[in-house]
Amino acid sequence: MTQTSSMKLLGARNMSCIVERMEWNNKMDLIAYGTEKGEVVIQRLNWQKIVTFPTPGEDVRVRSLSWQMDETLLAVGYSNGKVALLDAESETIISGLIYEDDIKKVYFSKAINSQENLGTYTCSAKDKHRRFLPKLQPLTNIDPCLKTLDQKSFPKGSPCFLVVIMRSGKVHLLLLGALQAGSIDLTQHILHPEQFDVYDVRLNGDFNAIYALLRDGQELKLLHFHNQVLQECMAPMLELATHCAHILETKNYINDTQQCLTEAWETVQLEMDNKLTKYANSQPYGLISAHFLELHVFGFATFEVEEFLTLSEKGFKKIANSVDLSLTNLQSLVFKQLNGSAINMFYFLNTIAGFGRMSHFFESLISPDVATEAMRACGAFVLKVHELQRTIDTLVYDMKLFHAWMIFTILRLSHQEIPEDLVLTEEENIAMADFLCSMEPELDDRSDDDDELDPLSESPPPARSKFNLERVGQYLDNAYLTQPYPKDPSQLWEEMVAENECLSHCKLFVPHDLNLSLVQQRDKMFNAIDAVFHKPTESISGSFKVSSTVICNDLPPMEPDEGLKDREFVTCSYYVNEVARSDMLACTISWQEAMILEFSRAGDGWVRCTRIKLEPGPFTTSVHEDFCYLRFVDLQFYNESSLSILAQSTNAAPGMRPHSFFVQFSLSAARNQSTQHQMGPLVKLKEATVTHSIHDIVDGAAFKGLDGLCDMLAVSGSRKVATVLSDRKRKMTIFEMEIEEEEDDTEMSQASFLDISKESVLAGVADSEKPEA
Repeated sequence: MTQTSSMKLLGARNMSCIVERMEWNNKMDLIAYGTEKGEVVIQRLNWQKIVTFPTPGEDVRVRSLSWQMDETLLAVGYSNGKVALLDAESETIISGLIYEDDIKKVYFSKAINSQENLGTYTCSAKDKHRRFLPKLQPLTNIDPCLKTLDQKSFPKGSPCFLVVIMRSGKVHLLLLGALQAGSIDLTQHILHPEQFDVYDVRLNGDFNAIYALLRDGQELKLLHFHNQVLQECMAPMLELATHCAHILETKNYINDTQQCLTEAWETVQLEMDNKLTKYANSQPYGLISAHFLELHVFGFATFEVEEFLTLSEKGFKKIANSVDLSLTNLQSLVFKQLNGSAINMFYFLNTIAGFGRMSHFFESLISPDVATEAMRACGAFVLKVHELQRTIDTLVYDMKLFHAWMIFTILRLSHQEIPEDLVLTEEENIAMADFLCSMEPELDDRSDDDDELDPLSESPPPARSKFNLERVGQYLDNAYLTQPYPKDPSQLWEEMVAENECLSHCKLFVPHDLNLSLVQQRDKMFNAIDAVFHKPTESISGSFKVSSTVICNDLPPMEPDEGLKDREFVTCSYYVNEVARSDMLACTISWQEAMILEFSRAGDGWVRCTRIKLEPGPFTTSVHEDFCYLRFVDLQFYNESSLSILAQSTNAAPGMRPHSFFVQFSLSAARNQSTQHQMGPLVKLKEATVTHSIHDIVDGAAFKGLDGLCDMLAVSGSRKVATVLSDRKRKMTIFEMEIEEEEDDTEMSQASFLDISKESVLAGVADSEKPEA
């Protein structure tokens, strides 16, 4: 940006609460900001609010905001360790991560250019599985309260990394927001962990290294970590991360389906409780089965049974229809949703197991044995789903038979005409007798001596069988099955496995544990899947090696007292320059000085350093007094050639508020003032650089005086906008940048400050607040 560039005021508004974070979307007309209440608000340039996401808890603060490149996905880091991915387009929370420590910063990296990083490995077509797998049906028709992921891929837009920086110094990398792509603990690479603070950690433009700006004792350091796995395995990682995202989607779908199963099952029990279970609970254990058998075989009904059967035929049909409808919903959930998602999961795991056989590309990412074990666990889950399906089918048949028999009995006892379709066949009569016998299974015999010794025992009564409903309900509990599915003697495979124990331990076959419930089998599968993705995390984490340590400056000692922490001021901004193939980092090293580093990615290992200060230099001439005493408030890269700076005067008279300035600093103009250094194990920039005043750089800085006491800055070069927070972060002002000269009404120059009215400068005289330094 040249000296003649300018900015125009678009509007300013007083906010209803304090704004703590701001971030512009690089492509769309959207700005996100976090409030002191922990809310995240997304609005347009014209102040129209799009959506407000509530706080995740009490006393939770928004620590960081980051838009995914060219997308409507926003990553938010909270003080309680939660990271949420919010979609401004659908106004929903896509997913969330929970960490045990306070978040320092979260951000999306630039988009990964797959054409650059594929190497010799070619990724498969995106969403190739949709050719073979049927689309999972939405669950909203079963329970409107449950919402799934709209059946679209978890990684939205171009592939990229999500980086989570913790205040403790731990850094987590996630590829596509799904695959844990390594982590690093910065405290393991410093000399003084007792005086440590992390300011920023950034991935380089080639995704094979990270820069960590941190405090180590009384030194401001930048550590450069190289990672060989990231450099060599980016294309296989993208393939693995895509499947990991699909697996996470399927896991969420299975969990939602299981919740629907539980709710549908509770509906079945509720319908039974209306009449049938109340009667069962009123009878001593064992009498129900005996009375019903007597009625079925001999046609004789006791007084209790007759009282129970006083329900009219119409009323009983209503109960039967309600129970049948609930059981039909249960069947549909298991056969379509749960079985379909289990098959999808098996497909993805089978693909990952296939990747593991290509050791040349996936050796450091996938363990073939672990992937095979996860596939077997998924196969066991599929078998358990089929087992549950057969159990439900048996229950549906028994309940329909029981309801038909009850209606037939009511008509017979009331001497009404019985339709022919209600008369049971001989086979159905035998099945009905078996069902009535199994309603109350025999209990273990207790010795007479025990009864005599403890006649007043208050032991709990035996669990009441509710018309064999517990045969299905036990699958939805996190406990072993009390009534395992009976073995079918006609199944030759089961007989063969029973005779040959070696088959049950062979990894070529899927195990089938008859004692596990559906919940236990699901958890076992999830644990096996989690083990698959431990390998890439371990490989990438172990590959981080410190290649260079850059000492930027000295820092004052850390003070535990919050009031003394103003002695230091470190804020930074990062930018990837694709044209020059370099990574740019700007950071303040004190209240008046900043350092701009440019790391070359061309393979020459050079770093260019420009050190600037806001104060006039010894040879600075003709500078207005108001520009002589300034300090940094905030800075951000506007684009690859400009750095936007928010500054504040330090020479305010008593009773007057300090002045604030927006400074657009030209990096191209300052290039001649930079020094070049070879990256090595140790680079001491504080001894090898010279500080230059921004006033001495020709066409280097353009100033704009601002109203109020400004606290924060957010700029976007692609959107050509800048936003400034002022008045204790309660006022938001938006400027349009790079206005054509004929349209310009607020030229950015040092002289522009002289045109500011005295009323604006003295606006704080009547303010009761204390003057700020």
